[in-house]
Amino acid sequence: MLRECGEHGYFRGDACPVCGEPGKFLMSDQELDQLGRTMAGVLRHFPERFGLDMDEQGFVSIREFIAALRESNRRYHWLRPHHIIAIIETDPKGRYQVSNDLMRATYGHSLDLELRLPTDNIPDRLYYPATPEEADIILETGLRPSDRKMVHLSKTYEDAMNAGRVRVESPIILKIDAAAAIRAGNVIAQAGRTVYLAHEIPPEFLTRSDEEHDDLEAP
Repeated sequence: MLRECGEHGYFRGDACPVCGEPGKFLMSDQELDQLGRTMAGVLRHFPERFGLDMDEQGFVSIREFIAALRESNRRYHWLRPHHIIAIIETDPKGRYQVSNDLMRATYGHSLDLELRLPTDNIPDRLYYPATPEEADIILETGLRPSDRKMVHLSKTYEDAMNAGRVRVESPIILKIDAAAAIRAGNVIAQAGRTVYLAHEIPPEFLTRSDEEHDDLEAP
């Protein structure tokens, strides 16, 4: 569930991870899941379904989102801006961003946007989960986006494995020499706590990563 500690802010769970206090109840796990799914869909794929104006960087008004949601579903009559802020600030993957009274998703879009994400302090190595069927093809031809507008890369081997298991039981993890790719002129941007984006990764910067803790070898 989503709660608020008066001293340490928003948190997910039964007790504040800092002081152990139960804090103030904001929403149940079911409400958090349902609202989170709606937010992800609107901010990544279909703002027009709710009549929302999205700017070229993917931002929409938090208050307009709430008004549209209330109009479409009366069960959200209780929803206020601080509920949305709480969801965003406690999102474990850092999938969202707030700027003044605007919000956006930072990755996962099927929309054409100019996200203008930070491109500094990119890890030297990144990872990508491929299916067994596509791994050899990717190693030969490179990484390019399919159903998304950008290639999504993971910060660690473990992150890539977790992402890949959404699609297949045993993904093949590919290692990206991000430092070399950037030196060659490829742009990689940070989109979340563990997610990075690129327009493409040429094959010369890709290798198969067979070691479970391969990411620990990075300097």
